[in-house]
Amino acid sequence: MFDWVSLIQNLSNGVLIGSVYALIGIGLTLIFGVMRVINFAHGDFVVLGMYVAVLMSGLLGWDPYFSLVVALPLGFVLGSLVQKVILARIIDAPPETSMLATLGVSLVIANVLLLGFGGDPQSVHVSYASSTLPVGSVNLSMVLLLAGLATVMVTIALYALLNHTELGRAIRATAENRLGAELVGVDTRKVQSVVFGLGVALALTAGVALIPMLYATPTVTGPLFTLKAFVVTVLGGLGNIGAAIAGGLVLGIVEILGASYLSSEYRDVYGLIVFLAVLLFKPEGLFGKSVKRV
Repeated sequence: MFDWVSLIQNLSNGVLIGSVYALIGIGLTLIFGVMRVINFAHGDFVVLGMYVAVLMSGLLGWDPYFSLVVALPLGFVLGSLVQKVILARIIDAPPETSMLATLGVSLVIANVLLLGFGGDPQSVHVSYASSTLPVGSVNLSMVLLLAGLATVMVTIALYALLNHTELGRAIRATAENRLGAELVGVDTRKVQSVVFGLGVALALTAGVALIPMLYATPTVTGPLFTLKAFVVTVLGGLGNIGAAIAGGLVLGIVEILGASYLSSEYRDVYGLIVFLAVLLFKPEGLFGKSVKRV
């Protein structure tokens, strides 16, 4: 007889880890939707968030989730600086120029982390690592649950910003038509600086959420999460925030189910298989036509 309880358990875990993947994808798709820049340093910013939690835990004994008070503003400031100092100068250049620029940023982040922390994998052990919360017949991991809750709170805050503030209206206007937004008085350079800062802040937040359950290395983990970010955004539909959320959930569920019922050694491969299938049969993304853009 098929074990339905195990399936529900795996689906629950997949949704929770997928919510963190969604947060990574939201940051990437927000940047692309407004600036038309493909950020190849996105995964490295995720790793930077992981190391912020490692540093705060080592120096001050903080729970990794407390380090969000450092990671969020640090990510926003760092992202805004990268946009103003580097990307603003090449915003009207051919797309490959910004791609090379973000690749350069990726190399800088990876090597600074390597210099500061060394090449050994690092993580943060939490006292509740093996704790679970029973919900009916399902036991939810406290680590996954806290990561999912952090993601939901940040996503709600981002939704409120984009849909209920003057800045949010300026961001959406710039995403729809940059020239038109400028004609009605929107400072699109300022908007782009804010957007890149928000995207990087979301990446660092995802890194903080992931560090209790994963190990981070400066030169390996970054490219892996950049790849996952692309998988998430393409699965949903590039340029769609709502679709990025759906794409993250799909990726999380696919990875957990594949690891549980096939082989855990190839966990990252299952998402890539689905990714290639979507590119082949529905290149606009699974939800590209049904979810509104930024």
